[in-house]
Amino acid sequence: MGYIAKKVFKEQIDDKTITLLNVYFLQVFLTFWGLLIHPVDMTLLYAPSIYLFIVACALIVSALFAKKLFEKKKEYSIAMVAAIIGNTGNLGIPLNIAIFGEASIPYTTVVNLVNVFVVYTIGVYFYSRGSFDAKTSIKNIFKLPILWAAILAIVLSVNGYKPDEAIMKMLMMGAYASMTMQLFLFGIYLYGTKIKEINTTLISWVVAFKFLLLPSLAFVVLYNLELDSMIKGIIFIELLMPLAVANVNLASLYDCDPKTVTALVLITSLLFLGIIFVGVKLLVFL
Repeated sequence: MGYIAKKVFKEQIDDKTITLLNVYFLQVFLTFWGLLIHPVDMTLLYAPSIYLFIVACALIVSALFAKKLFEKKKEYSIAMVAAIIGNTGNLGIPLNIAIFGEASIPYTTVVNLVNVFVVYTIGVYFYSRGSFDAKTSIKNIFKLPILWAAILAIVLSVNGYKPDEAIMKMLMMGAYASMTMQLFLFGIYLYGTKIKEINTTLISWVVAFKFLLLPSLAFVVLYNLELDSMIKGIIFIELLMPLAVANVNLASLYDCDPKTVTALVLITSLLFLGIIFVGVKLLVFL
């Protein structure tokens, strides 16, 4: 629908307005609903701590090479952060349920929680750096209401707050609207995106980072840990998730070449359809 709408109405559809409505308003509902629908158990934080450690290691490796490969600020920003913002929620949670059953929900929930903070701290910083200086980029992190909504939702959840059914319905409607708007925006940017015009080095880097570097680091770290095999598998699968549409939101918000990011989301999502089968086969070796 987003693609068709942009094709028909062209410049009459303002993608920046849709981005602002989604990021500053609707995603607040999505964050609240997503974090309150499953109670947050702080005793489960060992799994997301490992997830965050692997992401941090990957960022360090990326920092050593990306600066040499990409001279343009926007390409460097995309190369640094795009691959670590995976679809751990909408895709990761149901996929892990399919593989490991409902016992995976508490772990996928807290891993997704950590990913929310990765998106709206590290993600915001690097996408913002494509257009702004470091000081402004740090300020941009604290300007987003989603971060504060997440912190408030976690505090409420940890303290046992259970929203009234009417409140949860309201949050759910806002959350569904946000997810719909995200995909609509993705379609808008797909229109006019030409993969052949994108730097092939950037495509190769993001794909290799996502499906080679991250899984390899994850495999080495997890293989050497004494941990339940299901938890190892959940962390590995979550790190294998393709790029999330949240990348497009942030790239659009900070004018960091959103069409290129849209193409990367599409490419990694298509590749994931085959790679996930290899990933599942590797779980027996963890």
